[in-house]
Amino acid sequence: MKKQTLVMLSLLIISALFDFFASISAAFSDFYTIHFFPVLTGIYGRFTSLFPFSVGEFLLVIGLCWVIGLVLFTLLLILNTLYMQLRKSADAPAFRHYYAIRHAGAAIYSATAWLLTIVFGVMSFNCFVLYHCTPITDNTSDYTVPAYSEGQLASVRDYIVECANALAVQMPRDSDGNLVYNGNMQQAAIRSMQKLGAVNPRLSGFYVTPKALIFSDFMSQQYMQGYYFPFSMEANYNNVMYISNKPFTMCHELAHTHGYIYEDEANLIGYLACIGSDDLFFRYSGYLGLLNYVNNDYYKSVSKNEYASHVAINALVKKDNRFLTDESWKQVEKKAVVKTETVKAAASTFIDTNLKANGIKSGKISYTHVVNLLLDYYYEEGNSDVLLVQAS
Repeated sequence: MKKQTLVMLSLLIISALFDFFASISAAFSDFYTIHFFPVLTGIYGRFTSLFPFSVGEFLLVIGLCWVIGLVLFTLLLILNTLYMQLRKSADAPAFRHYYAIRHAGAAIYSATAWLLTIVFGVMSFNCFVLYHCTPITDNTSDYTVPAYSEGQLASVRDYIVECANALAVQMPRDSDGNLVYNGNMQQAAIRSMQKLGAVNPRLSGFYVTPKALIFSDFMSQQYMQGYYFPFSMEANYNNVMYISNKPFTMCHELAHTHGYIYEDEANLIGYLACIGSDDLFFRYSGYLGLLNYVNNDYYKSVSKNEYASHVAINALVKKDNRFLTDESWKQVEKKAVVKTETVKAAASTFIDTNLKANGIKSGKISYTHVVNLLLDYYYEEGNSDVLLVQAS
């Protein structure tokens, strides 16, 4: 037992020291993310990709069952202890039963301690350190001062709207006008990311296979499109959401598996991977993925008359730019155990708290910072010429 405790403490100290060095040195975090994190993804990610289901989701279910079982066992242990203390005398079978429960408790609590040690280590090496890498830009700021002019924001907004409008009429649809996709979307997402990897070495190499979540209805209640599981290094997506969101979401989550843990950075990478894809459906999804962010920012920055003078979002784009279809929402609400409002509020609080705990001061709002990154891309990286070209 002492040897196990020593090993456990050693692992905890190693993880804690790793977190400490990551928190004080971006260079340390960058070195790990560039040279070691891809090795973990290549080995462990290849293993989890062999399974047709989300291993991370399975582990979460197991973890939840373990916690519930632990609580129930603890109550049993307490009640059994009280029973033995209240009895004036006890026979041999009663003592054997009492000590059997205590021995089982020792094994269960020891296993729990090991599980918590593993969780701490996994979160340290697969998540925490990534939040301390050198960001593309200052992700920790509050973005209270606009970095670009209204004119520049308007140009990017109009460009994205024009591209979305032009692609909307080219998309395959069913008899009801809903989008359809013919092909393997998961593999198309990987190809799109690998194509972007030819420009950015950190995005090259092996990619895990994006996986649909079984509990997508519950994810829909949280208004979540996807999730990166540090425990399985998987890119998971909500399979209930409208199909227009899926390519962008897959690429966004795949960006996380290559060390881009900041949400705004993953949004930008998802956008660039999609619009650079040879697949028109992916390109359309990419423009839709950032349309709301840039359109909302511009709408808030100008008068209604000024906004109305710019390119209008056409009816097809408005129809495609939705989270769930009405029918899907009905099915989600029908299956819901807890009200969607409650689930959404809890999820929002959790995400916001988790991001702030990892050094993102603006919390959940950091998703919207992609607009500044987008403007950086078009104006700082010398790509502004594309804004002058009519979408085709």
